[in-house]
Amino acid sequence: MRFPLSLTTDMVGYIGRKKLSGAKRFPLVLMLEPLHACNLTCTGCGRIREYEDTIKQKLSVEECLASVDEAGAPIVSICGGEPMIYPEIGALVKGILRRRKHIYLCTNGMFTKKKLHEFRPSDRFFFNVHLDGLEQTHDKAVERDGVFKSAVEGIVAAKKAGFLVCTNTTIFKETNLMEIEMLFTHLEEIGVDGLLVAPGFGYEAVGEKLFLERREIEKKFAEVYEMSKKHRFYSTPMYLRFLKGEKKLDCTPWGNPTRNPRGWKAPCYLITDTHYPTFREMMEKTDWGKYGVGKDPRCAQCMMHCGFEPTVVSEIGKSFKDIVEMMIWNLT
Repeated sequence: MRFPLSLTTDMVGYIGRKKLSGAKRFPLVLMLEPLHACNLTCTGCGRIREYEDTIKQKLSVEECLASVDEAGAPIVSICGGEPMIYPEIGALVKGILRRRKHIYLCTNGMFTKKKLHEFRPSDRFFFNVHLDGLEQTHDKAVERDGVFKSAVEGIVAAKKAGFLVCTNTTIFKETNLMEIEMLFTHLEEIGVDGLLVAPGFGYEAVGEKLFLERREIEKKFAEVYEMSKKHRFYSTPMYLRFLKGEKKLDCTPWGNPTRNPRGWKAPCYLITDTHYPTFREMMEKTDWGKYGVGKDPRCAQCMMHCGFEPTVVSEIGKSFKDIVEMMIWNLT
C-alpha cells in the first residue's frame, strides 16, 4: 500500500464517524506550529516574515497537546518555523503518538541526524523533508550552502534507522521540471517513501515574483502529473488533476486548521485575518462563505494542498471512477 494501513483505516473511520454524527465541517489535518523561529531564511517562506514581531514566542508541550485534543484531527503536521529547533520536540512527538495520532514532522532536514535519537520509528510517524531542487538550486533557495547535503544525509540516516520519510517540493515560476524529475529519482534511490508536491502560494509578505498564477500552475503540473505515473507520489491523483486544470475543486479552508503561538489562525494556513483563542471559536466565528476563488481576491491564484486536498476526501464518494482511481492508487 502507498500509506501505512493504520493511516488509511484511521482516516476512513474518523470521516465515517463525523458524517454519521451530522458534522458539516471538521478538520482532517492539524497544522501545529509550536514556534515560528527558523535557522534558515528561505526565499519563498512567508512565516518568518509574517510573524517577525513574535518570532521568539513558542507554545509549551502542554499547549500543543491540548490543541491536538481540541481539534481531534487524525493527522498532525508539526511545522513552523523549523520544529526541529523546538527544545522539546521529542516529548511533543511522544505525546501526540500516545494519542494514537499520525504525525508528519515537517523539517528542512538539517538537524535530522543530530536529533534522531529523540524519536522512535513508528507506522504513525513520518519525517517530511522540504527539498525544492538539487543541491545548487535548493541551497540558493534557502540562502545557505550545505543544506541539501545535510538534508540528504539526514534522510539516509533516518531510513537506515527504520523511519518513514517523505519529501515536500514546492514548484515555483522558475522551477526546472527536468531537474525536479532528477531530484525525485535520486530521492527514491536513497529510500524516500513518498513525494509531496504543491505550487507556491504568493504570500503578501514575500512578493509575487517567485509565484505561479493559475494558468502557469496548470501548464507546469500537466508535466508533474506525468511524473506521478513514474514516481511514488503522496499527492493524490485527484489533486494533481485539479492542478493541471482537468478537475474542478472548491477550497475547504477548515480542513487543515492552524494552531500557532498567536492562537488559532483564521481563515486558513495561508491567509491571516485574525487569531482565535480556541478551536471552537475559530470554527464558529469564521465566515467561511467569504473565502475561496471568486470570493476573496487573495484566493484567486491559490491551488495549495492545504485547502484542496481536504476537498478531495469529500469528493471521492461522489464518483465511482474517482473511488476506483483512489483505490488503485493507494494499493499500488
